[in-house]
Amino acid sequence: MRGRTGGVRGVDTGRGSGPDEQRERGGATAPRQDPPDPAVPRQGPSDPAAGPAPGPPRSDTPALPGTEPADGTRSDEKAPSRPGQDTGPRPGGASPYRRLVRVWRHPRLRTPRRIALGLVLLLLLPLLAAGIALRVNYAGDPAAGTQTRNRDALWLGHAWVDGRKSDADLDALAERLRGTGIRDLYVHAGPLEHDGSLPATAYPAAGRLIASVHERLPGVRVQAWLGDELATETPDGMRLERAATRDAVVRSAGGILDAGFDGVHFDLEPLHSGDAHYLALLDRLHALTRARHAPLSVASHQIDPLPGLHSAAGTLTGHPKYWSQAYFGQVARRVDQIAVMSYDTAMPLQSLYGGYVAQQTALALEVTPTSTDLLIGLPFFHENKMGHSAYAETVAAAVRGTRLGLSRTDRTREHFGVALYVDFAAMETDWTAYREGWVGKE
Repeated sequence: MRGRTGGVRGVDTGRGSGPDEQRERGGATAPRQDPPDPAVPRQGPSDPAAGPAPGPPRSDTPALPGTEPADGTRSDEKAPSRPGQDTGPRPGGASPYRRLVRVWRHPRLRTPRRIALGLVLLLLLPLLAAGIALRVNYAGDPAAGTQTRNRDALWLGHAWVDGRKSDADLDALAERLRGTGIRDLYVHAGPLEHDGSLPATAYPAAGRLIASVHERLPGVRVQAWLGDELATETPDGMRLERAATRDAVVRSAGGILDAGFDGVHFDLEPLHSGDAHYLALLDRLHALTRARHAPLSVASHQIDPLPGLHSAAGTLTGHPKYWSQAYFGQVARRVDQIAVMSYDTAMPLQSLYGGYVAQQTALALEVTPTSTDLLIGLPFFHENKMGHSAYAETVAAAVRGTRLGLSRTDRTREHFGVALYVDFAAMETDWTAYREGWVGKE
């Protein structure tokens, strides 16, 4: 399960507008006149010897001493600008942004510009087209009758088999499940060791759980959920290419059935598309479970939304998240039950997520034998992290998407259901959405 084999002025200051304030704002004041000198005769219009009154100083004539403004500027100088006023080119020339724009617009870069634009469009247009397709896929109404077939499943945590759950917990579980479509419980009984072995001490209270479920919920099967991390992307983990490891996994499955479990549910991750060793393991496991009249169930990766996407993802990221549709079909033909982990999709909106689930449902139905139970995973958990948005990936959106996919592909398919992940992270709203949308009951 997604690597879980085992989370926010200027203001008027009220100041005056006298000379001091003008100087503070950088404006020029009226020229200051010095007091008259008694030794110098006064000249004026009433003095005949004085001649005509002098006019204002010419701009090209130096000012007489003592006629400079009080702030020290010459009368022929421009007043200094106010703070924040653009006074022309700044030191250093144009801003880096403008220089970059000029370089980008250079005629010699015409071809590189076109290439860059083409690359951007090459990346964005497919994403836009895919988003539109998923939104369209979420449109419409599900067909009548596309609800539970009473073949649903629920993943349960390890606390149910290690002694932490009480009789009151068992009673509450039984009450929760009555009237739903849940027939299988995948109870975490592992994880497996990297060598494929599994000590019986990993599930000491399994017998009590199995007996309680059979008593309280007749017809409900208790399967052991066994998982481990594969050494497909890291040095550590289980190596299915080793025959001894596959032998040990088969022996562990036999021990599980000996302990009274009704079936075995495997979740080995990350499992790359096309892994032949996994197919060989499933062949041997199915022979064992068939002989013991027990179901063999597996959790699967999502199917390529676009053909070959798993190869591209593997090349670019080293993590080929998807299985090809053909490989999914190969796995489905080797088991009795397959559950698609249709969550952790990185979809940002409920409509896109619902459309994605509808697509996954249709792709899986196309290649799953009608005799194999196909279950679509519902996100009964709430996390916000890379690859998963609790806002987008809701139970309601997943249920609607499942019903739309079923309606368009094979609405009468009997061996079909949903799988709820996971009991210990579920909220009441999740159960309500499941009951109202899929079971048809409030």
